[in-house]
Amino acid sequence: MAPDRDPYTNHIHADDLARIILAALTRGRAGRAYNASDDCGMKMGEYFDMVATQFDLPRPPRVSWEIAQKELPENILSFMRESRRLDNGRLKKELRVRLRYPSAQHGIVAAWSATKSI
Repeated sequence: MAPDRDPYTNHIHADDLARIILAALTRGRAGRAYNASDDCGMKMGEYFDMVATQFDLPRPPRVSWEIAQKELPENILSFMRESRRLDNGRLKKELRVRLRYPSAQHGIVAAWSATKSI
């Protein structure tokens, strides 16, 4: 997607998500909702570029919104239209969670390192 229409995405590493769930079960307030997201506000194109760079793959092409509407499936377009930036302050303050992977970059590097040990 062209940078001017590129939606924000939210990421969470599976290990951090598991820790957040445990913290919510043990320290969460009744009926309270917690956004499980890392600390970085990253756009979708930046994320795809970062993954491609880390794994030595070609970067996906950037297209206009008009082309995306013609070429992408409706479920992807819906995600892109409804994209939101999540605030994880409540999980840090109320659940006292400290993320092991505070950014998508941390998670991608960990995934890349894991492939090297196989």
